[in-house]
Amino acid sequence: MAATRPDVTPSEPGDAIMPGTKMEEITPAQAEEITSPQGGEGGPQDRMGRANEQPAPTAPSAVPPGRRLWTAALAAALLVTAGGLGLLYVDDTNYQNAAKNLTNQNESLTGRNQNLGDQLNTTQSNLTATLGELSTTKAQLEHPHLTIWNVPQTIKGSTYYLAGGIPDTFTYHLDATSSGPMSISILTLQDWSKANACVANGFGPTNYCMHHSGGYKSWFNVTSISYDFHLAEGCADYVAVFTSAVTVKVTPNVSVTYNPAPAATGACK
Repeated sequence: MAATRPDVTPSEPGDAIMPGTKMEEITPAQAEEITSPQGGEGGPQDRMGRANEQPAPTAPSAVPPGRRLWTAALAAALLVTAGGLGLLYVDDTNYQNAAKNLTNQNESLTGRNQNLGDQLNTTQSNLTATLGELSTTKAQLEHPHLTIWNVPQTIKGSTYYLAGGIPDTFTYHLDATSSGPMSISILTLQDWSKANACVANGFGPTNYCMHHSGGYKSWFNVTSISYDFHLAEGCADYVAVFTSAVTVKVTPNVSVTYNPAPAATGACK
């Protein structure tokens, strides 16, 4: 019969036959080191496992993350550059179109400017002509020219005469022709009175006394006369007389221009 022994089942940690030892966990790598000699290779199974862990020669090698980022950045830079070039091309095209439009507008404006210059020259020429006409018209208005005797008349021999007063404030234009010799004199009213007295007193015929009793100026035996008389511009004291020794027809074209003198003239001084 076996001898009775104490129960070996530990009731507390301190009651165990051997003190308890905490077991450390062993990782696969540590297990590999344990099974493989230091610095050597394992057995055939170990070499087979290592061979299985290496990638197949035909499998593509993985791209490092840094290289992938650099490639992406390069692609982005190329896209940005291409976009920038596209924008520059569009801008250049727009600028060329704008420059072409400005050139066309400039040519159009140049043509219009030339037309306006021609129109301005024409207008200036017309204005100059108009100013000339206006000046002439103004002079005519300030100094109107009037015909005062233009009806042909006949002198019937040496006892007849044609006479007309020379108006004051006018330039007298003595202009006439005749069919035969005639004599013309410009007389003052006093000379006119003496000439009539000469005839009345029998000192001679009219054709003689009207030209030999005094006077400003006389023309004898002429068939035409053209003379401007100015002394009546400031004096109302003159008469023009036509006579002839024979019968003649006188065709007058006598006119006057208004031109008042600022002071008395001729016999009125």
